[in-house]
Order: sequence, then structure tokens, then C-alpha cells
Amino acid sequence: MPKVIVNRTLSEAAFKLAQRVLVGGVNSPVRAASAVGGQPVFLDRAQGPFVYDIDGNEYVDLVGSWGPAIVGHAHPVVVEAVQATASKGLSFGACCPLETELAQIIVSAIPSIDVLRFVNSGTEATMSAVRLCRAATGRSKIVKFLGCYHGHSDGLLVAAGSGATTFGIPDSAGVTREIAELTLLAPFNDLPAVQQLFDLHGSDIAGILVEPIAGNMGYIEPAQGFLDGLRQLCDRHSSLLIFDEVMTGFRTAWGGYQVLVNARPDITCLGKVIGGGMPVAAYGARRELMELVSPLGPMYQAGTLSGNPLGMASGIATLNLCKKPGFYDSLQASASQLVEVFISAADSAGVSLQGGSCGGMLGIAFSSTEVHDYSDAQACDHQLFASFYRAMLDHGVWLPPSGYEALFISSAHDQECMERIGAAARESFAAIVK
Repeated sequence: MPKVIVNRTLSEAAFKLAQRVLVGGVNSPVRAASAVGGQPVFLDRAQGPFVYDIDGNEYVDLVGSWGPAIVGHAHPVVVEAVQATASKGLSFGACCPLETELAQIIVSAIPSIDVLRFVNSGTEATMSAVRLCRAATGRSKIVKFLGCYHGHSDGLLVAAGSGATTFGIPDSAGVTREIAELTLLAPFNDLPAVQQLFDLHGSDIAGILVEPIAGNMGYIEPAQGFLDGLRQLCDRHSSLLIFDEVMTGFRTAWGGYQVLVNARPDITCLGKVIGGGMPVAAYGARRELMELVSPLGPMYQAGTLSGNPLGMASGIATLNLCKKPGFYDSLQASASQLVEVFISAADSAGVSLQGGSCGGMLGIAFSSTEVHDYSDAQACDHQLFASFYRAMLDHGVWLPPSGYEALFISSAHDQECMERIGAAARESFAAIVK
């Protein structure tokens, strides 16, 4: 039986102190854990498949720093690479050979990318990709999908208006209606809705922005023919297709989901795994598109810390570990097993649970039916998830503090981890289902 964690007094004190000087006590909203009725747990360190809070409690980690920790935390090869690079300087604000080395690894793995530009976050990558899309087409509107999160740039923080064929309305204070109206919305996995948008606005649509696997409304895979249909619509209307593979890139397969399914986006956004835990992201495309970017072309984008040596060293070391034979087969086997662990524990308690996985990315949904889009995700039992989250935390398993997030595992998660998670899940369901 898993040990029940009851003492988090240092985390409670740390949160009170943080609230005095940090907005809401956090630097990213979901960390506040308000969606699950809890308080933040403050971490002290992480090693392999585990994280440790400042009270000394150990948790099996299924967040993985929201995706980057694909080889586990503090892998000695990655740490050694970062330490060796740090001894030469933390940031140059100038060119260094490590940028080229990491770029060569990425370009060699993804056929749709000839040239790329490093940035520091997924938000920067998607924002820059949208700008490039508009620069290339001379058009203004972008199609995105309800429930897909692409960072916090103004035009992408948009929710549904009065249906899939209407203009969006801002989903955040500070986003003007004029900017929001440039974003068109459709339900994920709904090709007819996208077709309708093109029927109405086709000559103004610069491109489509999509997560090939949605990871911010739980875990939702594309329906058969969905991504191919988007490609065909873009080709028919001379628009561009942008894949946001910030999550899926080098996590679902070597290169990413587009390589796994032989898809062909025009522009690809990457992040998370390519930095191995450091703030690294990128956007890339065929050469003629990327030559529109400054200093070769008229589209301006820059960043002081872009391509910084520490991030490049971490990314190189991480991807070289991922490239080893059998890495993704093993990761997929573990992810599939973990989904079955959760479903089995839920079945034993009479709870309906959906689940799926690809590579080292997976998800569960408290629903009696399959989840295909944001509407389905909203209909899930998020109150039950919140109870499950708190119970799992008390039984030593670190889950994302929101039912709208994907889960991530690493190559460091072994059979003992699976058994610990399974035992914790059974105990948690027993505690919350009466």
C-alpha cells in the first residue's frame, strides 16, 4: 500500500511568501492548482522519474516539466553537457557552433524542414510562425481549433463566439477585438467546419494552425483523414499549414508526429524536448519560406537569448539519447501500459475512464464516451479528476493539476514506477468513490 503524504507545511509557507512578490504566487497560472482545489507544491529537486518537494516528499512524476524531461530528470549525460558549456559562459548574444549542431540534428529528422530559427518558448515559435504565414501569403486570417493552446500571443488567445463559422472573441483581457477577429475557429476533428470557414473567408485565410495531437484539452488524437483534409484545404486555397509540434515534436516519435504519420506541414513549431529542459523552441520550414525571415527577408523576428549555448548543449545531449535504437518503441510500450494501469484501476472502482497514448505522451479523461474535441473535453467529469489529482498526490504521484492537460513519461520510468502508480491509483479511487 502506498505511503500517504500528509506533511507539506514548508510548501504551504513557501506559497504564502511567494504570494507577496509573485502574481498569485506563481509564474504560470496552472501551477496555482486552483482548478483542482489545492495549493502549489514547491519542488526542491528532480531525479530520473521522480520529483521531490521542499518537505522531502517523493513523487513519481507524470508531468515531466510539461514535456521536456523525456530522458528523465537530471540525466547525467545532459547535466554534464550543460555544466561543461556553462563553464565557458552562460550566454554570448552571438553565434556559436552549438546552434548549427542542434539545427542539423533537427533538420535531418524532419523532412518538411530545410531551415529553422531558434527561439526561447513555444509562444515565440507559434507567434513567429503565424507572422511568417502572413508574410508569405499576404493574407491576415488564421484558422485555429477550439481547445488547442498555442501560447499566449494576442491573436491565439481566442475562444468561440457564436459558433464555428463566426469570428472569435478575446479570451483574455487586453486582447482587442480587432486582433481576435483575425482568428477563425473550428472544432478539432471537424473538417466540414473548416471547409465552411474557407467557403466564407478563403481568400483572406493565410493558414491553419493545429496541434497534430491536441494536448491542452486532455489528450486527443486526430481522426482518420483530419490532418490530410487540412493539407488538401490549404493546397486548394493557397494557404499554409502550420503544425504546432511543441509537445509532440521528438516526443511521439523521432522527429515528431508528422514523421510518424507522413504528414506534410508547411511550417513546424518545436519546443520542450528539443531543449531537454532548457528554454529552447524553434520554427522551421522549406528554405524559400524561411528566407522571408530577417536578415534574408522582410519578416522581422529576433531574440537576445535565442540559440543560447546552454540550451543548445542540453538539446543536443537529449536528442542524442533519444536517437538510440528502440528508444521510442520502449517509450510507447510504457505509455500504453500506463494507460491500461489507469483504466484497470478505474474499472475496479466502477469509474468510466478513457485513455490513449503516442510515444511518451498520453492522457486520461473521466468520461463514458470517447473524447474527440473541446466540447467533449468540457463534458468530462473535472470534479472527479480534481479529487483524483489530490488523492494521487497524497499517494505519491505527481499529475498535472488540470484535467485539460496531457501526461508525459520518460525513459526513466521503469516497472517499479508502473507498480507504484497502479497501487496509488487503486488506493485513490477507493478513497474518492464511495
